[in-house]
Amino acid sequence: MSHPTPRRFRKACVVVLDGAGVGRMPDADRFGDGPCDTIGGAARAVGGLSCPEMRAIGLGRLTRIEGVPAVEGPAGIVMRLSEASNGKDTSTGHWELMGHHIREAFRTFSEGFPAEIIDPFVQATGRKVLGNKPASGTVILDELGPLHQETGALIVYTSADSVFQIAAHEQTMPIEELYDICLKARRILDPWRVARVIARPFVGEPGGYTRTYNRRDFSMPPPDGTLLDRMKRAGYPVVGVGKIGDIFCERGLTSSIHTEGNADGIARTLAALDTLNDGLVFTNLVDFDMLYGHRRDARGFAGALEAFDRSVPHLLDALGPDGVLVVTADHGNDPTYLATTDHTREFVPCLVASRGLRSGADLGTRATFADLGQTLADNFVLDSLPLGESFLRSLG
Repeated sequence: MSHPTPRRFRKACVVVLDGAGVGRMPDADRFGDGPCDTIGGAARAVGGLSCPEMRAIGLGRLTRIEGVPAVEGPAGIVMRLSEASNGKDTSTGHWELMGHHIREAFRTFSEGFPAEIIDPFVQATGRKVLGNKPASGTVILDELGPLHQETGALIVYTSADSVFQIAAHEQTMPIEELYDICLKARRILDPWRVARVIARPFVGEPGGYTRTYNRRDFSMPPPDGTLLDRMKRAGYPVVGVGKIGDIFCERGLTSSIHTEGNADGIARTLAALDTLNDGLVFTNLVDFDMLYGHRRDARGFAGALEAFDRSVPHLLDALGPDGVLVVTADHGNDPTYLATTDHTREFVPCLVASRGLRSGADLGTRATFADLGQTLADNFVLDSLPLGESFLRSLG
């Protein structure tokens, strides 16, 4: 039996709503998570969401979302993606979306970092360390920010994720010096398989400190052969917007655009699409995670979802009938799950829409985030990725 030739799109835009999960995965208890449902929880907390654009594509079919009931015939292709990799962090999620399966989890340090890490870090930087424990980023600034400003010692902390976070006040330490310190830490931490070193600059006065968008992530390099690598080698433009460049160490990108929050990320995504004839724009919208998920701000999370929903028609217009929009996430970060302020192990949404789609479909629950990367590899006629199953033939 012959199969119809799949529809192909000249350009694609993948938008990661950082932390916007759609329900607890069956193995969540292995990661220390109880009941969690990021988008559903945010909706309940505010008495219902208004997201008509994503509802039409099929968002309400993925979990119970007050204000976003399931539609019978979605206008787009809708599915839940399961995380196959061993983790629930940013790097793991993004890398799996682009086709890499992480079997050995990144190292975490629930009691803080050992002397084998801290001692060479102090020697390399010439600065003492404050903190060295798991902590909320805002809480530890209130606790240790004044002493940091008084002494110049670095605030070092971690979380349930594989992160070595370094906070410094922008008036106490120049940004470039903080970045240089992070690079020194990155070299120390590579053998320990710590996924990310994160620069956490902040400003303000004691009792009123705020973190800035001068944050940078210094990741372990991803393995060779992700979708981004393959697209770049094939000659396609690959534009990273937001912290995509940091997560992939600029690997596989032809250009990388820094952003300052969701609104700026959407604006820069639209600008990139306006100049793109073919290829990929890959965007991370960080406010969902950084400002609302980790701070357990359900109202802020809900407002960010509604704001993004209003941008969907503009993204589809910028892509045109020969382009395709994919809205997804990298993990959960349920603002109503109060047991921790960490990420949550959840399914993620995958909403696929285009002005050129003739019909929609619900593809159910997929086995891996990498089904997205495999579909894009199929679309751009690249060699298959080692993980994932393409759903391109469903995009009729």
